[in-house]
Amino acid sequence: MRVFLTGATGFIGSAIVPELLKAGHQVLGLTRSDAGAQALAAAGAQAHRGSLEDPDSLRAGAAQADGVIHCAFDHDFSNFAANCQKDSRAIEALGSALAGSDRPLVITSGTGMGAPGDGRPATEDVFNLDHPNPRSASEIAGAAALAAGVNVSVMRLPQVHDPVRQGLVTYMVAIAREKGLSVYVGDGLNRWPAAPVLDVARLYRLALERAQAGARYHAVAEEGVTARQIAEVVGAGLKVPAVSLAPEEAAAHFGWMAMFASLDMPASSAWTRQTLGWSPTGPTLIADLQAMDYGV
Repeated sequence: MRVFLTGATGFIGSAIVPELLKAGHQVLGLTRSDAGAQALAAAGAQAHRGSLEDPDSLRAGAAQADGVIHCAFDHDFSNFAANCQKDSRAIEALGSALAGSDRPLVITSGTGMGAPGDGRPATEDVFNLDHPNPRSASEIAGAAALAAGVNVSVMRLPQVHDPVRQGLVTYMVAIAREKGLSVYVGDGLNRWPAAPVLDVARLYRLALERAQAGARYHAVAEEGVTARQIAEVVGAGLKVPAVSLAPEEAAAHFGWMAMFASLDMPASSAWTRQTLGWSPTGPTLIADLQAMDYGV
């Protein structure tokens, strides 16, 4: 299969490229820069110049492909809601090039979209439009594409990690480094799901190959790691205290991250594992945080 991959030079995309190539697929990777094109060529992929802000470039890439994986996202979380809307427009553009065919489109969302809102873990059969996370825009766009005849499925991500990057935890590390405190909110028992990046890359490939229209997959290896566990291992790595802050103090400490810091977001992947035969084998989030070079 010739696969158009957005986010091909990013954290997750750069792991998906070799996963696809190893399975015998060809990769056409979206990039906006010469450096990105060189990195893709070195990895054995072909570069397609464009960006999320250029819908024509997205349509052109999708038109050349037998299937599309869309994992690009603008990770400026200080402008998160606007970037979720930008993702919605990108999905619309990609879908318009695939409508009426059986060529698969795998888009990306967050596991929070499957949270039922009563404390139970998020599941693949739930789409909670009342969830406060504006990433719902991506799944709304996916549903519109599905209704328009696109073979679209959704990959919902937790905190994806290796010893260098760990999703939102990366920003918590930066705040702890800056402020000299590794903080959790209240008792710190709120949970974040997680998965190693190589296991996530394999799941994207499996979802593309299965091409099950309307399916939602949870790339979850660990159902929930507590914020206190995360803060304590980050504190140990940075050699700073791990402390609790009251909820009313979170905004001043975390800034834009405060909206995420106290969220309880457990998520299940039981249906995904059964359906795609996916069994993650990589390190835990805590193990990768312990293996990280904190430079202290």
